[in-house]
Amino acid sequence: MLLTDYHPPSNGSELGLVPTDCLLLRFDQRCRSRFTAVTTTQQRPVNVLLPRGIIIRHGGLLTNAAGECIEVIAADESLLRVSAQDPHDLLRAAYHLGNRHVKLEVRPTYLQLEQDPVLQEMLLRLGGLTVETVEAIFEPEVGAYGGGHHHGHDETFAEDYASAQAAYKHHHGAS
Repeated sequence: MLLTDYHPPSNGSELGLVPTDCLLLRFDQRCRSRFTAVTTTQQRPVNVLLPRGIIIRHGGLLTNAAGECIEVIAADESLLRVSAQDPHDLLRAAYHLGNRHVKLEVRPTYLQLEQDPVLQEMLLRLGGLTVETVEAIFEPEVGAYGGGHHHGHDETFAEDYASAQAAYKHHHGAS
């Protein structure tokens, strides 16, 4: 089965889409727009071909022109969960992780990131933080303009620049 369309978690029910199967995926799989040889929970082989830049979220739906509909379930992963008694310590951790361009899930009382012993050691050296390994789904931030992080030297530069300019004009008015 080839799936070519993605519907975010909130859109599927509004469109009357009803999934007939599920696809269990880790975040590294959900941030790719093209992949093959995955199997649904009912053991059906699936290939996915989506427009580039889509990040598939937990509860999102994948569909095709034939009307087939599969729900995506985020798989539990081994993650580092960072928490602190003092909110300032958690903010400092977020700053240092962001400065390293780490994929980071930001919650009101904790941060989550992929397992990395070097980052774990850095966080423990900052002080005031608890760093534990958990099994949980991973839903990191996707960036201010909805996509991944780019430095302007790849094929997405023109699209990213146009998005940034449109956001600026929306908030500051056309000049």
